[in-house]
Amino acid sequence: PRSDRAPKIYTRTGDAGFSSTFTGERRPKGDRIFEALGATDELSSAIGLAGEFSSEKGHAFVEQLHKVQCMLQDVGSNIATPLSSAREAHLKRTSFSEKPVLELEQWIDSYSEQLPPLRTFILPVGGRSSAALHFSRAVCRRAERCVVPLVQAGEADPNVAKYLNRLSDYLFVLARYAALKEGKEEKIYVKPEP
Repeated sequence: PRSDRAPKIYTRTGDAGFSSTFTGERRPKGDRIFEALGATDELSSAIGLAGEFSSEKGHAFVEQLHKVQCMLQDVGSNIATPLSSAREAHLKRTSFSEKPVLELEQWIDSYSEQLPPLRTFILPVGGRSSAALHFSRAVCRRAERCVVPLVQAGEADPNVAKYLNRLSDYLFVLARYAALKEGKEEKIYVKPEP
């Protein structure tokens, strides 16, 4: 057989319900590390979808969304490297700094300045780009809820949880900004009549 052939997509190594962390540890697939990795992957996919809708509308922030997806790969690397079993070499390769958090804050500030103030609850709508960004924000909150226990247990970097917390704020502001740019109305929460 030719040795230059691409590796198969399936390995069968997880068939018994276990998977490996970056540190080589075998853990059950139901482990909270894999739960957090799955939520982060889902978040990146949701952002990818929002990026496609936003790209169709010519939004300039699509490049930022791509950068966020790359950062989420690094978030995943940090989550998949539990500090309890990580060696120095692992930690060097998968450390997560505060810099991306600060970058998100700059982005949030620049969009917030262009938005009308929020006086009431808004519904997650406002055109396809906006709705997809709102959906991404909700997925982001779930990813954050999965990551926080890992951080509290000392298994993941606190900056990872901070990044996800700030990312949900960014996605919220961006959803509003996309609706504004597309001239879509923000629908507000109205208490139904009793």
